[in-house]
Amino acid sequence: MITSVSIQGIKGSFHHIVSQQWFDTAVQVVECMTFDKVVDNLLKSKTDAAIMAIENSIVGSIIPNYALIDNNNLHIIGEHYLDIQHHLMALPNQTIKDIQEVYSHPMALLQCKEFFKKQPHIKLIEDKDTAEVAQRIQEHKLKNVGAIASTLAAELFNLEIISESIQTIQHNETRFVIVKTTNSEISENDINKASLKFELEHKRGSLASVLNVLSDCKLNLTKIQSLPKIETPWKYAFFVDVTFENYKDYQKAKTIIQIMAQEFKILGEYKNAKS
Repeated sequence: MITSVSIQGIKGSFHHIVSQQWFDTAVQVVECMTFDKVVDNLLKSKTDAAIMAIENSIVGSIIPNYALIDNNNLHIIGEHYLDIQHHLMALPNQTIKDIQEVYSHPMALLQCKEFFKKQPHIKLIEDKDTAEVAQRIQEHKLKNVGAIASTLAAELFNLEIISESIQTIQHNETRFVIVKTTNSEISENDINKASLKFELEHKRGSLASVLNVLSDCKLNLTKIQSLPKIETPWKYAFFVDVTFENYKDYQKAKTIIQIMAQEFKILGEYKNAKS
């Protein structure tokens, strides 16, 4: 049973919102400023699980988190998709003309790039966490300073939303994974998605052959991401997500790919949040 979870950011962050939505019961939330600390807490058994953003519909994969999961042999036990609405907020009784600086996480700034092109008087400054900036503004009564954060952060830290949903693309979704140091305990009947990692030889058609196996075994490829192997220049590891209706089809594909590929690894077998 999961009673505690590490998140990147503080209460009011999007990771905090995921913890509220994904777990059936209330869990203790342990705040961390970096994903490295999130993983460290998990490895040292300070928490039972961790929540990590893995990809965003606007800016794509969060590559360092793939590496953290792989290098530390973590297991994905579930996933959660969150509609990300970024709001510009500040201390009450200010307008956007009063805001001189906006601090936020680099990912949030990137997702709101077009909005700030129309506000050239505002200086954008990268920071560690969306909600932590909101908290700092409230604690230090920082006028003329804005944060990009969630509605929950505005409520928790008594800030006023100046502009709502300022992200470039209105449908802005982030996929989060829930990870543990041990594999999932859910039954095969409930498993219909898997995250895999493998490496291939440098020869013509090697990747195509693996993709054909997935297709022949009735698996749907929903994600493929390559990461360079730092110790071996110009060699790559492939991370793929597959969905399936029949666990036996997946087992068959897994057996074949284990023979075809190198360094084959199961990162997680879990329930598809989109099914």
